[in-house]
Amino acid sequence: MDERVDLARSKTAPLTVPLGRPKPPRRRGIVKWLLALVVGIACLFAWEQLEKPTPEVAPSPGAGRGGGRGAGLPPQTIRDAEAAKGDIPLVINALGTVTSLATVTVRTQIAGTLQQIGFTEGQMVKAGDFLAQIDQRPYQATLEQYQGQLAKDTALLAQAQADLARYQKLGRQDSIATQQIDDQKFLVTQDQAAISTDQAQIDAAKLNIAYCHIVAPVGGRVGLRQVDAGNYVQVTDTNGIVIITEIQPMSVIFSTPEDNLSQIAARLKSGASLPVTVFDRANVKQLATGSVSTTDNQIDTTTGTFKIRAMFANDDGALFPNQFVNVSLLVDTLRDAVVVPNAAVQLGPQGNFAYVVKDDDTVTVRKIVIGPADADHTAITSGLAVGEKVVIDGADRLREGAKVQVRNGSGHAGTGGAAPAPDGQHAAPGQDPGQAGQHKHRRPQGQDQGAPAPGP
Repeated sequence: MDERVDLARSKTAPLTVPLGRPKPPRRRGIVKWLLALVVGIACLFAWEQLEKPTPEVAPSPGAGRGGGRGAGLPPQTIRDAEAAKGDIPLVINALGTVTSLATVTVRTQIAGTLQQIGFTEGQMVKAGDFLAQIDQRPYQATLEQYQGQLAKDTALLAQAQADLARYQKLGRQDSIATQQIDDQKFLVTQDQAAISTDQAQIDAAKLNIAYCHIVAPVGGRVGLRQVDAGNYVQVTDTNGIVIITEIQPMSVIFSTPEDNLSQIAARLKSGASLPVTVFDRANVKQLATGSVSTTDNQIDTTTGTFKIRAMFANDDGALFPNQFVNVSLLVDTLRDAVVVPNAAVQLGPQGNFAYVVKDDDTVTVRKIVIGPADADHTAITSGLAVGEKVVIDGADRLREGAKVQVRNGSGHAGTGGAAPAPDGQHAAPGQDPGQAGQHKHRRPQGQDQGAPAPGP
């Protein structure tokens, strides 16, 4: 009975499966193991290829000592130039401001009604030219009043002097007291002082009348009119009547680091004239040429610079007051220096270097010390000799001992000759033919990161 009940219960009870991740089939495990084995073999093969040393290639005939690593590679097309002897100008570039030698705000020195304007805006005037007229009638009346007072005091003085002469005569006769004679002397002195006061008041009145006639204190260009005729002007007016700016000659003030002070001061002390050229804000158009006039008497401690004033005739009016300009100061000229084109100078971890082309059409890395430079050439103080050829184009992939093929075209690169486009490529109009075959992702000049560091 119990066995039948258990059998029936077992048929109706749900089938229970133990919880947990089922075991993967055996076939899936084999596939994973094979995949891992393939990946490991591929990684091992790649590592062996990276660590495998590059086999040496036998140098080609004529390679000579310059074979090296690059002997088995095709020659790199380059352009070269010859190190020559030349002059390099020592130029200081700075930012400057055009500054007038005299800027005067013409103001009235008396109060009164502005009757007349005697100038045109923008007019060139000379010192003493008539500018404006103020009503002088009140000051003319004051002058006449002081002149009348002077005449009165003059008559009183004459009377007092006559009385004094009579008193002195009576005093010699003992007919008058001495005190009366002394009082008369003091009266004469007072009348003389009154006349002096009257004369001073007359002079002041005449000066006020002269102030009514306003003239130009300096020569220059008249600006915009600050007040119109008919207005009542006073001494306290801040704008004045007009502003005059001297523009011929004109000066430019610019600053340069204090490190240049000794060289500039020495040149000025020797009596040399230091030429200065100014350009517009874009540093493209030349505005004027002049020379250094003087330097400031102190160094600005906040910026470590000192100011220099340069003078210009400015006959054409190209320089305008407060104009921003670019300044080029020629301090000196380095004579008979070894110069190369700027493109020949490279920059590496150990400093500046250049690729020198040898007679066997290979290049060698030469450490150089550069000096002053201009827009086209750089002076080499050590490391190169006159006549040696340096690479000026195509130095991106060069290494020590690399084989090169020089293609300078009909003219030598060092003398301005154009080189044809390498590998048969054609240069675009206005493009240097030697640059037509260069890689479009060429690194900046002097930044050849792959170049070996030149030896000491």
